Amino acid sequence: MPELNSEKKALLGILAGALLILSLLSPDSFLTVGTFQGMAFQLPELGLLSMAMMVAMLTGGINLSIISTANISAISAALILSRFVNPDVPASGDAGYLFLALVAAVLVAAFVGLFNGFLIAILDIPPILATLGSMKLLQGLAFIVTKGYVISGMPAGIVYIGNGSLAGIPFPLILLLVFAVLLSIYLKHTPAGFTTFLMGSNPIATRFSGVSNEKTIILTYLVSGLFSGAAGIVMMSRFNSAKAGYGESYLLVTVLACVLGGIKSEGGFGDVAGLMLSLVILQVLSSGLNLLGISSFLTLALWGAIMIAVMLMQFFFSRKQRIV
Repeated sequence: MPELNSEKKALLGILAGALLILSLLSPDSFLTVGTFQGMAFQLPELGLLSMAMMVAMLTGGINLSIISTANISAISAALILSRFVNPDVPASGDAGYLFLALVAAVLVAAFVGLFNGFLIAILDIPPILATLGSMKLLQGLAFIVTKGYVISGMPAGIVYIGNGSLAGIPFPLILLLVFAVLLSIYLKHTPAGFTTFLMGSNPIATRFSGVSNEKTIILTYLVSGLFSGAAGIVMMSRFNSAKAGYGESYLLVTVLACVLGGIKSEGGFGDVAGLMLSLVILQVLSSGLNLLGISSFLTLALWGAIMIAVMLMQFFFSRKQRIV
């Protein structure tokens, strides 16, 4: 069981308050099985992208290319599927092409992660600039490859990943929980995970302790890229299509989810449990506001206000600790 510290207790309190208020404001539409099922199907893609952002932030960096990595990975898989698989005609060779498409998506995501790591660790480009450049490069490539069109019509095996259920539980939610456990194990129980926190806390001390900062950064952005690729597969499956511009509004929300979940912007602190709690809070708020008919633009403004409020709270709390 994860440690229930003061930050997680606060998040649980916020979640309980949000559920109570939304239940009172919209009891007939919010307190339904359909609403919570919808949340369970929508949360995984944002969750995977947020974990991709989280690992980068733990080293004191950031990965602005997670959305474009997800899209280019999904497009790579979709191109193979659209070329070799007809979703309306079952064929014995489909399984092989499905596997090939998923492998292609993973390899593309891994390559982007390694490329980001190379720019940051070897060429010493600041993470925000390196990943911003990667984001624009990948966006341009995605539009060139697809010509701005949607690649649609995925086979049933792909559609199941983002829309199917297993024993009554949404399959993408199961995937999210599996990836969350894997990331938690990686961060807490492996030397690579330990050095990720160590570097975020003090990169100079990390170097003098005999750890290769360059290797840590490259591995971190590789992991970030792989989680982005997994999110791309889930998005392609849920939308039954791939496109260059999917999920662009998620970027702000992933940073917000990390900050709200206790991941410090300077790195070195945070865990998966806090991130998962913040994701549930944001999903509940998003779904509740949508049911209340609140404008999506007002919702975006709310996300920004929440992020500023959390950062201010962290600033004053750390300042108070220094004074004490």
